[in-house]
Amino acid sequence: MPVLSDEVLMAAVAGGDLDAFGQLVARHQRSAWNAAYRFLGNVADAEDVAQEAFLRILDSANRYRPTAAFQTYLYRVVSRLCFDFSRRQRHRRHGQLADVAEHGPLPEDTAVLGERAAAVVEAIDELPPAQKMAVILRYYEGLGYREIAIALDTTVKGAERLLARARTVLESRLGQFLEE
Repeated sequence: MPVLSDEVLMAAVAGGDLDAFGQLVARHQRSAWNAAYRFLGNVADAEDVAQEAFLRILDSANRYRPTAAFQTYLYRVVSRLCFDFSRRQRHRRHGQLADVAEHGPLPEDTAVLGERAAAVVEAIDELPPAQKMAVILRYYEGLGYREIAIALDTTVKGAERLLARARTVLESRLGQFLEE
């Protein structure tokens, strides 16, 4: 069975093909959850946002136009839901931003890495929402400026400015770790 592109699957979803929707969910649910978790810091909230993102995509499938990669479209929906959720909840982080490494650090490095990771999580968590999501999409999800701009409904220059401002704030807050 050939692997269909996301855009072809979305066209099938628009025609009522729920199997195609299932393939999209299976292909992208981890990315949606990762971005939501990194932004919200809570497993249950990230699951809710990821699920809601896919439900909204299903509901609007007939209006989908592949002007960007499907994953960029997904991140746009996830970003908006995260912004809305954080405005409503105004809750603090209950988890960690960093992924679990395949090969853990040496025992003597664990304390230093844990301190750094906690400082990075806290510094990113304190950024304004658009800057925070831009950092997550760029450095954790690997998106380029164009994809970030589309996901955050801004221009490429706007995405560059968001990241530049975020880097400036993060450098000032994490300066002691940069000197090491």
